Amino acid sequence: MKTRKLFWIITIILAIAIGLYPLTYLIIDMRSNGLLASKSQELLSTSIYNISFYIHIFLGAVALLIGWAQFSIKWRTKHLNLHRTVGKVYIISVLLSGIAGLYIAYHATGGLPAKLGFSSLALLWLITTVSAYTTIRNKNIIAHQKWMIRSYALTFAAVTLRFWMPTIPIIFNIGFSESYPIISWLCWVPNIIFAEILIKRQIRTH
Repeated sequence: MKTRKLFWIITIILAIAIGLYPLTYLIIDMRSNGLLASKSQELLSTSIYNISFYIHIFLGAVALLIGWAQFSIKWRTKHLNLHRTVGKVYIISVLLSGIAGLYIAYHATGGLPAKLGFSSLALLWLITTVSAYTTIRNKNIIAHQKWMIRSYALTFAAVTLRFWMPTIPIIFNIGFSESYPIISWLCWVPNIIFAEILIKRQIRTH
C-alpha cells in the first residue's frame, strides 16, 4: 500500500472517530468527565458558555467529518455540485464553530498561555476558511486548494488535541492544568507546519 493512501486512510478513520465523539455528550454527563470537568459550576451555569461550547464541538465535528472528502479529485470531479454543497456546509460549520471557539477560548483552563493558544487556533481557522471561500469565489482554484489544506489541518486539531491530552501529562509527569497550555499550542502548530510542507510538496510534483 502506498504511503499516501495509508496516510489518507488513517486520516479518514481518525476524522470519523473523533467527529462522532461529541455524541457522547448527549449520552454521558460530561460535566464530571472530560473537558467540562475542569470548569467552575458558575461558568457551566451560564447559557452563553453552554451554547457556545456545544456549537463549537458539534459544528466542529461536522467540519471534521465532511472536510476530508473534499480532497478526493475523483469524487469532486464526478460530483461537482455535491462538492460545492458540502463545501458550503463545511464553511458555515467552521465559521460558527470558530466564532464560538473564540468565546470559549477566553475561558480555557491553564491561564493566559492556553487562552492565547486556543484563540490563535480559532482565529487562524476562521482566516484560512474565509480565504478558501474568497479564492474559489474569484475562481482561483489553486489558491483555494492551498487554503483548504490549511483550514482542514486546523480542523484536524480536534484529533491531535485528543492525542496529546493523555500523552503530555504522562511524558512530563504533570497535571491537566499544567499540561493544557502546552496542548493548546501543540494541537495545531505542528498541523499547520505539516500543511505547509504538504502544499510545497504538491507544488514540486505539479
